[in-house]
Amino acid sequence: LAAADDAALVLARDPAFAPAIRHALQSSDAVTAVSQFLAAETHDALNLDVPTTVIHNFFTPQQPRRTREAVRDELKIAPDQPLLMHLSNLRPLKRIDLLLHTLALLPREIPFKLLVLAGDSFAPFAGEVERLGLQGRVIALEGVTDIEDYLHAADLGLFTSDTESFCLSILELMCFGVPSVATRVGGIPEVLLDNVTGLLAPAGDAAALASQVTALLRGPPRRSALGVAARARAERFSAPVIVPQYEALYAQTLATRAR
Repeated sequence: LAAADDAALVLARDPAFAPAIRHALQSSDAVTAVSQFLAAETHDALNLDVPTTVIHNFFTPQQPRRTREAVRDELKIAPDQPLLMHLSNLRPLKRIDLLLHTLALLPREIPFKLLVLAGDSFAPFAGEVERLGLQGRVIALEGVTDIEDYLHAADLGLFTSDTESFCLSILELMCFGVPSVATRVGGIPEVLLDNVTGLLAPAGDAAALASQVTALLRGPPRRSALGVAARARAERFSAPVIVPQYEALYAQTLATRAR
């Protein structure tokens, strides 16, 4: 069994590695991918002629250790102050520059703050935060492990990637009833249903992203409705739903090999 993942796709586009990656996938008894997008991209990049089974990612949240109110107090977020959240490893494809540009376009009278749970140092972006006049609006925490404490303190997710195979961070927020605004790229539309569990905007379009964010920050009832739908949809990506799909594929593959 082989998985067509982000790393395999990156290597598949490198002429030095593509033949080995193609051979490994072609020689496997079964190949999986976490989204239709990733499956299609991998097949196109390697000209595969083996079927790929799409089994989406799943997330099983832990119970938060602190209350929403306690976390927001720690972050100095007022009860009626909107808290945006972004979780990522800050790689270039996550477009943190676009994220910050989007924030700079939001109406100044909205007293929002953005919490970034960073998988790498946020220091390279400090200058851009200052240049855009976002001091005091952006909170960056690095190396957080108990992410659930912060997920349930958020009001809206914001993701500005140029591409994503799935975007697990959107699902993590969905589990806590938090909708997101995100770019319509890669596998994101397979997770976030536009105008149902969040809002999608064109890739690279800061003005469109800012308009979507503004609409939800100014419309708590709509944001709440999207959050309710997001939590319900998150059940489709839970371990009890996804793990049996892997078990079924393993059983089918073993049965085929035993013949």
